[in-house]
Amino acid sequence: MDDADRQRAICAHALYLANLLLAPGLGFAALWWCRRRWQPQAGAELRGHLRQAFVAALWSGALLLLVSLAVVLLGGLGNSATWVLLILYFTLIHAALVLSGAYALARAMAGLPCRYPLPGLWRPR
Repeated sequence: MDDADRQRAICAHALYLANLLLAPGLGFAALWWCRRRWQPQAGAELRGHLRQAFVAALWSGALLLLVSLAVVLLGGLGNSATWVLLILYFTLIHAALVLSGAYALARAMAGLPCRYPLPGLWRPR
């Protein structure tokens, strides 16, 4: 992977982390825009990094929003057990997603391929 592709892979994973930590939605929109812009001329490794970051961002949003919403709908807002479960779930899943994003960012900085541990992102080499 050449230096420009490596910088773009780093940017993709940094935007994934920005979507989780700093600016949800805005980071995703920037990641979507970068993926659309860089995908046509990208090499195989950069395409892999772009796909991994984008699909992981989709999964992250689904895991955090939809499951949290389901917990609230099933348990009710007035139930204290719902709040304990919701806070525990959100904290643990969010931490796991941030750690996997930091790992992917480190791999991109090293110029190595990375695979997020999410369904649909594992492909045989």
